[in-house]
Amino acid sequence: MGGFQSFEELACWKEARVFRNFVKDSVIPDFPSFERFGLTSQIRRSSRSVGNNIAEGFGRFHFQENIQFCRMARGSLNEMLDHGIIALDEDYISEGKLKELTIIHDKTLLILNGYIKYLQNRKH
Repeated sequence: MGGFQSFEELACWKEARVFRNFVKDSVIPDFPSFERFGLTSQIRRSSRSVGNNIAEGFGRFHFQENIQFCRMARGSLNEMLDHGIIALDEDYISEGKLKELTIIHDKTLLILNGYIKYLQNRKH
């Protein structure tokens, strides 16, 4: 697809990986243990879902299907930001940590939207 041999070459997948690792290394460790099966689990799943959906869409080889999976990735990305806001409201993370999360979220979203636009242009 467009000269890419693997989803691992996509800038949006690479940034989704940065986002996921930030969540794993810098957000989740601040959570209390009683959230292990609650918010921690939700955050882990939604942060992983971003890259998972980009990868799955890449494997579909049809532009419209790929776009749909990228839209799901975008939904998971925004879900993750909402979980971050909940974590702030519950006093699990600081405003500074949420700001860092938001910066990575916004960069990932920008790149992902660019990829979606690229795919939309390619399908015509």
